[in-house]
Amino acid sequence: MLRAASPLLAIAAGALGCLRGIPAAAQDATEWATEPHAAARLVAGSMVKTDDGTFLRAGVEIRLDPGWHTYWRDPGDSGVPPTFDFTGSENVKAVTVLWPAPERFPDGAGGHSIGYKHDIIFPLRVVPKDMANGPTIHLKLDYAICEKMCVPADANLKLTFTRSGLEETAIERAELRVPKRVPLGIGNGLAIRSVHPEGRAGHERVVVEIAAPEGASVDLFVEGPTPEWSLPLPELTGTESGTRRFTFDLDGLPPGAHADGATLTFTAVSPNEAIEVVTRIDQLAR
Repeated sequence: MLRAASPLLAIAAGALGCLRGIPAAAQDATEWATEPHAAARLVAGSMVKTDDGTFLRAGVEIRLDPGWHTYWRDPGDSGVPPTFDFTGSENVKAVTVLWPAPERFPDGAGGHSIGYKHDIIFPLRVVPKDMANGPTIHLKLDYAICEKMCVPADANLKLTFTRSGLEETAIERAELRVPKRVPLGIGNGLAIRSVHPEGRAGHERVVVEIAAPEGASVDLFVEGPTPEWSLPLPELTGTESGTRRFTFDLDGLPPGAHADGATLTFTAVSPNEAIEVVTRIDQLAR
């Protein structure tokens, strides 16, 4: 025998129906653009005012199936970094993409890739042309997802800001994993103490010393001044009390480039902290 729905069930069903009827933009998130083993969407936060200016928080969220991964801006020995194309956005002066701290993992071919094994939000800082009106972001996202094999993925997303801030907490959590830019030798708990080139002409390498809490796992990544540089991943070569020593060979430079005087970006990552140091490589032996 059929029973009449209870008042509580009716209210719950009505509320669910109302939520389903809310446009995606009003929820500060687009619908998921799905691919086999992955999905992507845009999420929006609230307005932020700092000493450097005013911007709106947003994010590109990628959801991955268990066992799959995607890549950092430097993918390591293999892989393809995601690209973000905001052409066609409305009332948008600038968009800055922030990159949460990555991890390294075997690429299945004897090397290592750099990226993300779990769901990830890339925080965005959106500067509108007119702060009085909400901007509309158009994003063409291209990225790669890999398990044993890699496949390309893409998404075309559009989101108009409502400034309701419903996704603010998730975006803030992602921002906490973005490495903080600090000077060489400066850090609170985690610090890149020194970057020392050594070796002879034709076989130069760089030694990097990192201060870190005792027992904390630390990893280090290095990038050249342009994406054409393909430097090896630094290897951990020494562990002493409060210090980790990494080294890498100065290989993978583009034709005509010189390491002496080049500006490199170092990203040090521990479970509770991540920092970024930009410094010049000088006085290489000749």
